[in-house]
Amino acid sequence: MFNHKLRSLCLTAGLVASMAASAVAADITGAGSSFIAPVLSKWAEGYKAETNNVVNYQSVGSGAGIKQLLDKTIIFGASDKPMSDADLEKNGIAQFPMISGGIVVTYNIEGVKPGELVVDGKTLSDIFLGTIAKWDDPALKALNPDLKLPSTPISVVYRADSSGTTFNFTDYLSKVSPEWKEKVGSNTAVEWPVGFGAKGSEGVSTTVNQTAGSISYVEYSYVVANKIGFAKMKNAAGKVVEPNLDTFKSAASNADWANAKNFNLIITNQPGDTSWPIAASTWVMLYKKPADAAANEEALKFFKWSYAKGQKAATDLSYLPVPESVAKVVEESWKTHFGTM
Repeated sequence: MFNHKLRSLCLTAGLVASMAASAVAADITGAGSSFIAPVLSKWAEGYKAETNNVVNYQSVGSGAGIKQLLDKTIIFGASDKPMSDADLEKNGIAQFPMISGGIVVTYNIEGVKPGELVVDGKTLSDIFLGTIAKWDDPALKALNPDLKLPSTPISVVYRADSSGTTFNFTDYLSKVSPEWKEKVGSNTAVEWPVGFGAKGSEGVSTTVNQTAGSISYVEYSYVVANKIGFAKMKNAAGKVVEPNLDTFKSAASNADWANAKNFNLIITNQPGDTSWPIAASTWVMLYKKPADAAANEEALKFFKWSYAKGQKAATDLSYLPVPESVAKVVEESWKTHFGTM
């Protein structure tokens, strides 16, 4: 009798422990890119509604997300700068793309409405180098002959945190300006020649909104959400284009994800008459052999769900979902990296 009760108690305890483990495994934590944050938040809402499983994501910037992943305090990291082959190998991490979109030049200029200003790569580089310091500079007037630009100082705002958005923005400037490439270069954080910093895309958007004469760079969905000025750009083909889903799509159409090692592919300054010049992507990173295999597997289920059912949420926010053909290649790679799915 005693043995029977003991056995029943053990089974009950085991069931409770199993249920507790399942509950923990279903609560997934991630951090990193602010670029992907708006759409990832929408995906998390939809996933919870359908599965009752929670995905907690902190928009702390790509650099901080990678650091938290390396410190093993989160399940997944997200970055707009892919990790190198060497770093992936050294740390036992796999990465894959989740989204693409556009980084736009945003401004607050008295008398200039959103979408009225036109900039090109050289002029943009000179503004962020400090060579162009006023809004009525001849270079800006030449690009905008029909605009009445004020003779006020330009206030440059940049990302103060380690940011994949900064990486893609400075990667573009390095491609179009030899001077920028030599003096500043490209990274998630650089030594900015002029200006002042704001933390996160959220902070940049708020700062531009509140600072007359300011200019910065931010993911397009933040421009829409905060109703701030955005510039048209002259692209690699010499055509003036607007930031929208079609021009982002044109830029991303050259991306051959299936043949890119570790899905490492940068899509700034792409060719094409309708291509947006500063297109970017976000990668997700997970450990191949994590301490919590169940949590890792639940994270992969979330990303699989996002590939399959998150397209509308993405396009509603002017992001480009990963094409179905690429999603299949990614999910196939999971079998190799994680031995699952």
